[in-house]
Amino acid sequence: MEQAPNWDLYWTFLHVLREGSLSAAARELGLTQPTVGRHIDTLEQMIGAQLFTRSPHGLLATDVALELQPYAAAMAANAAALVRMASAQHDKVEGTIRIGASEVIGVEVLPGIIAQLLNTYPALHIELSASDTVEDLLNREVDIAVRMAEPSQDALLVRNVGSIPLGLYAHSAYIARYGTPRTVADLKKHRLIGFDRQTAFVRAIEKRFPVTQELKFIYRTDSNLAQLAAIRAGIGIGICQDGLAQDNPELIHLLPDQFSIGLPTWIAMHENLGSSHRFRLVFETLINGMLGYIKKTAATKPGRPSV
Repeated sequence: MEQAPNWDLYWTFLHVLREGSLSAAARELGLTQPTVGRHIDTLEQMIGAQLFTRSPHGLLATDVALELQPYAAAMAANAAALVRMASAQHDKVEGTIRIGASEVIGVEVLPGIIAQLLNTYPALHIELSASDTVEDLLNREVDIAVRMAEPSQDALLVRNVGSIPLGLYAHSAYIARYGTPRTVADLKKHRLIGFDRQTAFVRAIEKRFPVTQELKFIYRTDSNLAQLAAIRAGIGIGICQDGLAQDNPELIHLLPDQFSIGLPTWIAMHENLGSSHRFRLVFETLINGMLGYIKKTAATKPGRPSV
């Protein structure tokens, strides 16, 4: 290539890749379908390779497109990070900060922490990426992350805030209908909620509690948020954060002396952001908020139903 493709071409390419058609990408971008088509044609001509093939189900990415995807995504993340960094002066608490967290933490825990922060600093804007996919802090897909796996990359500021206690829970309506398990082995007779695939978390549980390998699950989903909803709906017995169960008096803690797990938690951000007052403030707020949440949930509340 004699010259690098315009960023707009890569931006269009990413949307076509994600949406699977020119028309859907055009709607997302606010462009016409012919314009999107011209962008893809131009990019293909500049790189000298075909990016998409047509199929009855839309556009299929070629191997070249899939190879380009992570680089284009990194460019998009850095462009967004540049806008966030430029959105405020470094000595003021204003502008946009993007936070990454798991679904459950993002939906159930962080809003209470962030609400107080935004009430104090109304010029601060938060973008929340609630996903169980680990997003890259070095490439600035997010600015600050709440992680359940220890960050191993260099150039990160990392703080361990402890372990979130987890236990087995069921709705009182489920217990009334199906009874109470008295041992971990009794779970073989119960309706269980679990993961759809083997994960590192699942393997760790099976290693610590071998009997779980023999259990049958009647409701499977890899979404922790969906599992939590299923427990609350009375579908069966599942793993829940103690702190979330404490807020729902209808959830019964089962086998607390026989089954308990700690979920190690870290707060991390790129070390380059440490010089910015607003990023440091949000970083410390998340640390203190998560420390408070874990401290609150470290022990069962007095009078909390458990079996």
